[in-house]
Amino acid sequence: MAIIETRNLTYTYPSGTKASIKDVSIKIEKGEFTLITGPSGCGKTTLCRCFNGLIPHFYQGDLKGEITVSGLNINEHSIYELAKHVGLVFQNPENQLFALSVEKDVAFGLENLGVPREEMRKKVDWAMKLSGIYDLRERAPHELSGGQQQRAAIAAVLAMQPEVMVLDEPTSFLDPLGAKKIFEVIYELNRTLGITVVLVEHRLDLTAKYANRIIILDEGKVVLDGEPREILSSEETRLIGVGIPKATRLYHVLEKDGVKLGSTVPLSSDDMAALLKEKFKAND
Repeated sequence: MAIIETRNLTYTYPSGTKASIKDVSIKIEKGEFTLITGPSGCGKTTLCRCFNGLIPHFYQGDLKGEITVSGLNINEHSIYELAKHVGLVFQNPENQLFALSVEKDVAFGLENLGVPREEMRKKVDWAMKLSGIYDLRERAPHELSGGQQQRAAIAAVLAMQPEVMVLDEPTSFLDPLGAKKIFEVIYELNRTLGITVVLVEHRLDLTAKYANRIIILDEGKVVLDGEPREILSSEETRLIGVGIPKATRLYHVLEKDGVKLGSTVPLSSDDMAALLKEKFKAND
C-alpha cells in the first residue's frame, strides 16, 4: 500500500480565483525518494501542505478529491495526529526555529506529544548527532548560519521519527556546497532508516542523483512522473522549462554529435566524469 496517495486532488486557496493544484493523482511508496519539481507557481508548495494536513486544516479554501497519508484520510485527522507520521521542513528554517536554544527547538515536537523525558533526551541527542549539530545544541538558533539553521530544522523533524519527511526547497538560502551537505544528510536518512522522502527542489544538478522518482508539475497538474533518467531525457521536460542537470544535457549533446558514452544517462557531474573516464580508457 502506498504511504501517500492522492486521487483527483484539486485545491483552491480562499482568495484564489483558480485552483493551485488540479486533478493530482499520485502514489508514493514507502521508502521512496521522490523529487517534485516544476516551474515557479506550479503548485509544488501547495501539494506539500496537503501531505501534512496544513491544507485543509490551517489554510481553509476548497479541497476536492481524496488524499491519504500513512493510511489516514487528511480530512478526518488533525494536523496534530498527522504530525506523528509526516514531518515538513519549510523553505525558510526561521519559520520553524523559535526557542532559546537549538536543543529546545529539537525537543519541542516531542514535548507536545508528551514523550517521557528520558526517551525524549535519547531522541533529541540522536537527531542532533545525525544532522551534525550536536555541538551547537546550546546555541540560539538566530546565531547560526543558514546551513546550520536548516540542519536544526531537519533535526527537529527527525526527532519525531516520522515515516515521511517532506522538504519544501530546504536549501534555497544556501550556496551549492551547503546545499550539497544538506542533501547528503537527507539521502542518508532515506537510505539507512528507510524514511520516505518527498523533496521539492528546482536545483536538479544537486538532487536528481538521489531520487528514484521525479514528478513534474506544471500549472497545477502532474505532467510527468517516472524514473529520473527517463524523465530528464524527455523533450517535454525541456519544453516545460525544468532545469535539467548540465551533465544530462551534455550527454545528449554529445550523443547527437555521434559521441557514444554508454547507455546510462548521467544525472550529476560525478556520473559524467566516470563516463568520460571509461570512454578515454577504452580509446587508449
